[in-house]
Order: sequence, then C-alpha cells, then structure tokens
Amino acid sequence: MLQSVIQITMFIIGVALVLNLWRLCIGPTMTDRILALDTMYINSIAMLIVFGMHEKSTLYFEGALLIAVMGFVGTVALSKYLLRGDIIE
Repeated sequence: MLQSVIQITMFIIGVALVLNLWRLCIGPTMTDRILALDTMYINSIAMLIVFGMHEKSTLYFEGALLIAVMGFVGTVALSKYLLRGDIIE
C-alpha cells in the first residue's frame, strides 16, 4: 500500500511542478516568477524525499538538503536584486 501512495504522491508533486513551470513562464510580474521558482525548489525537495523513500536510500535526502540551501540563497539573491537593483553593496 505504501508503494501506491508514494507513486500517487510523486504524480501529484509532478503536476505541481508543471503548474509552477507554467507560472514561471507566464507570470505577470517578476515577483510572481520569483515565487514560482521558490515553490519549484520546495516541490523538487519533496519529490526527492519521496523518491528517496521509494528507493530506500539516504543519498536523495542529502540531495534535497543541497537543493534547499541553494534555493534559499537563490531566492534571497533574486529578491534583493528585485528590491534594490544590486545584489552586492
């Protein structure tokens, strides 16, 4: 039963990733695009964690942590650039 729940969860997260990609491409403002990119980071982390549970491997959890760190730094840098026009002062 757990395997079927994992497959359904991966499908739902995949649909969420596609919808985020759609918002990233046609977002009316730059803020919407940054928010869609941040949500894509979160969904890819969830996908990796669920896939790691499916494969019974801890390697995917480490990859999810790396994506989380890079996503946070990227979101902060893009938000700072959008707010001030310059990343490094």
